[in-house]
Amino acid sequence: MISERFKNTILKQLELDDFDIQDETKANTVPGWDSLNHVNVIVAIEKEYGVKFKGIEVLKCKNIGDLQKLVDSKINQ
Repeated sequence: MISERFKNTILKQLELDDFDIQDETKANTVPGWDSLNHVNVIVAIEKEYGVKFKGIEVLKCKNIGDLQKLVDSKINQ
């Protein structure tokens, strides 16, 4: 399940007031989330949570829920 903190980090980076982000939401369906902003969103999430992702970890994420699970796994180590 997407946390409010996680959702707000994404929305802030994409300069969106609100968007319904669910586990199954794919990045390409979120307004403004293009290839350039993808990097910016990932960096913003890393900064917000104090974690670092390997490229392959991000590539394995099929949707926003997978990205949330990746963050959770990093902060619970």
